[in-house]
Amino acid sequence: MTARHGWWLWRGGVFLAALAPLALWAWQVATHAAGPEPGRFLLLNTGLGALWMLLLTLSLTPLTRLTRWKGFTLIRRQLGLWTLAYACLHVLSYALFILGLDWALLGSELVKRPYIIVGMLALLGLMALGATSSHWAMRRLGKRWKPLHRLAYPILGLVLLHFFWVVRADLKEWVMYAVAAALIMATRLPPVARALPRVRRAVSRA
Repeated sequence: MTARHGWWLWRGGVFLAALAPLALWAWQVATHAAGPEPGRFLLLNTGLGALWMLLLTLSLTPLTRLTRWKGFTLIRRQLGLWTLAYACLHVLSYALFILGLDWALLGSELVKRPYIIVGMLALLGLMALGATSSHWAMRRLGKRWKPLHRLAYPILGLVLLHFFWVVRADLKEWVMYAVAAALIMATRLPPVARALPRVRRAVSRA
């Protein structure tokens, strides 16, 4: 097997792994294993899926620095697009199962639940990143591409704020995600980022 075929298998495996939760949730809904409110079940899980994908995407840069393995870099765009896909499914679930596609309800929902505005801002940011994730966009934007894609950091903050607002009665799960996000963001600090290659070399010598 050539290295190129190996990378395609790796990307294919990541694709199937990212798709698997959607297949599982669809099966649970179809077999009535999603609880009494399958719409809310899908709304919650697609939102959590988007958060998971965003955290995984942001973890790839420190993992690459720590291991120097090219495979993490190869799936960064794919996981970023999966983040957008899960976020879009989250919004679609809200429109279908909460609003019932009755857009006249949206105004009162925004007043009662302002965290929806926070979530929509995060979605708009993800859409901007998704639209500029191609090699063509990188060439077109030039030096502006990296600053634009640093929007992923405030987007993560918006997503966590949105989630906090939703589950503030029980913050145990939120704290877990917030700690994971803080650890990932800490690897962006220059002293930590510079230390990662040293950690790799120390481990390889050991």
